[in-house]
Amino acid sequence: MNTPPYNILFLCTGNSARSILAEGLVNHLSHGRFKGYSAGSQPMGRVNPLAIETLQSLGCETNGMSSKSWDVFAAEDAPKMDFVITVCDSAAGEACPYWPGTPMTAHWGFPDPSHVDGDDEAKRLAFAKTAQAITQRLRLFLSLPMDKLDTLSLQNEVRALAAQ
Repeated sequence: MNTPPYNILFLCTGNSARSILAEGLVNHLSHGRFKGYSAGSQPMGRVNPLAIETLQSLGCETNGMSSKSWDVFAAEDAPKMDFVITVCDSAAGEACPYWPGTPMTAHWGFPDPSHVDGDDEAKRLAFAKTAQAITQRLRLFLSLPMDKLDTLSLQNEVRALAAQ
């Protein structure tokens, strides 16, 4: 019997870099066990081209990625999330919408690679480092025995990953 994938939403303020990286990486690394989404509290309306370039260099699918409001996922007809994870400190401090269902929540802060000053190479390096940090956290997350942990234990494990 095939289990449907877990839905995971990554939130950031602008939904143009870190949350986009996390969405693409979880879809790539989970091999169908998770369906990643991303959104922002104040979406920029465009995805940072270096986020797309970084994901593509890692073999991730980027078709259809867009910068969108988190309100999209609070609507009645939105996919029900199993996990909602903020990846920037600004979004973590904001009042989030009500999420349908009872998703587990956590905050995994990462520095914003789009705020790095310097030439194109310095910016690419910043995106690569952020993608590497997100990948490391996701690999730990994906190794959790989802089907063997009760809800409270799983919630605690997901939050504890912030320290990794």
